[in-house]
Amino acid sequence: MIIISHHHAKKLVSVTRNNSDLTGYSGVLTQVFWRLCEDFPEELIIWKEKSVEVNIADVSAIFPHSLIMVSYPATSYFIGDEIGYVDQLPFVNPDRELRYPTWRMSTDVGGIYGKVALQFKTAFKDIRGFGYLLNSIAKTGQQNSLFCYSDPALMQGLQNENSLEPRNTSALFSFVGQHFKKVRLLLLFFCLLKYEKKFPLFSLVKALFRSSFFRLNVELPEPEVSEPVNTLDLEKIDVIIPTLGRPEYLKNVLIDLKNQQKKPEKVIIVEQNPEPNSSSELIYLKTEEWPFRIIHYFTHQTGACNARNIALKEVSSDYVFFADDDIRFEENFLLKGLSEMQKLNIDALNLNTLQPGETTEFSKLKQWGAFASGASIVPSKYAKKVNFSLAFEHGFGEDYDYGMKLRNLGCDIIYHPDLILQHLKAPTGGFRNISNDVEPSRELKPKPSPTFMLLVKRHYNTCMIRGYKINLFLKFYNKQTIKNPFKYLLVMRNRWVISENKCADLERQFEGKSN
Repeated sequence: MIIISHHHAKKLVSVTRNNSDLTGYSGVLTQVFWRLCEDFPEELIIWKEKSVEVNIADVSAIFPHSLIMVSYPATSYFIGDEIGYVDQLPFVNPDRELRYPTWRMSTDVGGIYGKVALQFKTAFKDIRGFGYLLNSIAKTGQQNSLFCYSDPALMQGLQNENSLEPRNTSALFSFVGQHFKKVRLLLLFFCLLKYEKKFPLFSLVKALFRSSFFRLNVELPEPEVSEPVNTLDLEKIDVIIPTLGRPEYLKNVLIDLKNQQKKPEKVIIVEQNPEPNSSSELIYLKTEEWPFRIIHYFTHQTGACNARNIALKEVSSDYVFFADDDIRFEENFLLKGLSEMQKLNIDALNLNTLQPGETTEFSKLKQWGAFASGASIVPSKYAKKVNFSLAFEHGFGEDYDYGMKLRNLGCDIIYHPDLILQHLKAPTGGFRNISNDVEPSRELKPKPSPTFMLLVKRHYNTCMIRGYKINLFLKFYNKQTIKNPFKYLLVMRNRWVISENKCADLERQFEGKSN
């Protein structure tokens, strides 16, 4: 392990290897960093402010394999919360109290393996600022199978000194211009002008001409992981499936589960039918033999949120597979999924779901900003601690909300391109065919929907809310009939207020019914 000690990310203080000083390294901090990565590619390169103590005892647990980059801020991150004006993914709003997925790196303390960092040198070799370099590696790396975190366990004790490079508007614009679509620069400029009374025209113009790293492809080396203890024979998995009006599709799901090399312990089915005098359509649950225990609920109350909450109470295995009732998968699916989770120390898996005729869009393993409530594998120790909020019933957003609750427990969500589910999108049944919108068509309707507003209020910080609102207004302009911009702005402000009010009604209505 190499430790680079610096002063305010500007001046190199010392370089040590296994508590012994390394000589011959001097000059610009970024250049020293690249030299060390080249000289010690197999080792973990740790950087730290000179006053910060690294928690050496926990380093092996913090970096279980080589495709991990971690930092932690004593005060704040190099890229400030203003990044929320242009980016509303969970990664820009980390919880500092726990290990949280984020590309926002700090120069206070952090680490990455030398051979992994070297894969970015060709693109980033001219970057002079150390904080800018670390964030460029993390932002690009996260799209190329690098797992990036903020983790308080890396720092020994709390620090009070502000050791970060001073943030400036020019660096922010440059970073957005290089790592996002250029059009986002205009959004950033407008938000800074509107909300912070800044007019950074020079920074905007300069950033427009910076080279772009957006969607830069980087091939990272295969992670070297210690051979895990094979506990797959001991670890158990349950499956939960809410279903409505799809008996034949559900039967095919059960057949695929029956054929699994790693069979589930229990399959928990919550069947719904809103007709008062209806009864179960799933006759085959009792007339056919199944190699797992089936727990079957039948209810007239519709809604996937309520159904999954009922099913979660019955989960008793180590893992839970959240499944839809119209999917198909290969016989090695569960075995491969659990094996990958064990090998890479993955908290939760989001599976590659393809509809008929679709091809894989994202071909790399990566940290995922969403959560698929019908296509994920989650350890029960996390899954059973939170519920699906009933405020989202029959609408959209319950899966995103549940995923955020998992992250707030320290559970990272990883997308795996090689674990494929076929999503047949059955033409009948499902849970989103019931609308809560009872307004007459002539009434002004909320924008965004009240359920999405609920997500925004729950999980976005101030800059993210403002950025989302401005972006929504701009993008929606060409999709509606009002072309007078002043009238349009007035109407959209009113629709936003209506959405906020309905969102508040949802929270009051379902307060205490689900977390």
